[in-house]
Amino acid sequence: MKIKHFLYNAFIIEDEGSKIAIDPGQDLWLFKLNSLIPKSEWKGVTHVLTTHGDPDHFSYAVALARNSGADVVCAEALMGDFLSSQVNNVHKIETGSVVSIGKLKIEGLRAKHGPLPIKLLGGFIQMENEVTEGDRGGKTILLGSVKVLESLQDMQVYSRGTIKLFFGLVKLIKENIDFARGSTGFKITLADKTLVNLGDTVLQKEWEGLKPDVLMIPIGGRVCSNTMDEAEALRAVKLIKPKKVIPCHYNGDFLWRKNINPADDEMFKREVEKMGIECHIMQHGDVIEL
Repeated sequence: MKIKHFLYNAFIIEDEGSKIAIDPGQDLWLFKLNSLIPKSEWKGVTHVLTTHGDPDHFSYAVALARNSGADVVCAEALMGDFLSSQVNNVHKIETGSVVSIGKLKIEGLRAKHGPLPIKLLGGFIQMENEVTEGDRGGKTILLGSVKVLESLQDMQVYSRGTIKLFFGLVKLIKENIDFARGSTGFKITLADKTLVNLGDTVLQKEWEGLKPDVLMIPIGGRVCSNTMDEAEALRAVKLIKPKKVIPCHYNGDFLWRKNINPADDEMFKREVEKMGIECHIMQHGDVIEL
């Protein structure tokens, strides 16, 4: 079995005639903005797995699935994107459910995307995203602390966003924004190996005792807490008890900014190895074999 990494949470896994693409999103560096998984790798992809709908995880998922004819596994919230583009072999997954496609078995794991604050122009414009649950959504506009407009209706609420203008004098609060749609993790069983990929998520106690051969885990939440940071990821490793660990989703670029989610991968590797577990730091295009 081969595992190839393309930064963020983009992976290719190949074994026994299967070629699985995980989170074929967009490189968000301003001077690239192309597919994280190079199009040269698209040929022969048999399965596309998407952990959630953020651009760095999802932007090229539909195009790759349509191009390759691959089976798709995703949460219900993302299925419409594929179906509306004539990708019909789409399989719904949710926490605790299992999708079996030939030799491949995929179990849905609980994942929860953390809050993602975005500040532009020195904080002059601020957007704060936070995942919520419920069935009411809409928008609220405030002038200072005075509510001037509110519109709510029944809908699927994925998340909440706040945009502040003029140093907070005018605020727009919008729910049901396209953020963290369909968050889920995957336990993948292929041949005699199991692999866990968690996407972007904060620590969840339900992962205890998964014991995969390989754990792909985000560690870049120190500045933006949309995922675990190094310390939280180490706690997750202790819970999950994998044989090998691949840290991911850290030291990435966003528009003109370099390294917006910094992490000390060497420290993380040392601490993982103290537990008697292998840890592989992978750069763009690196491959490991099991």
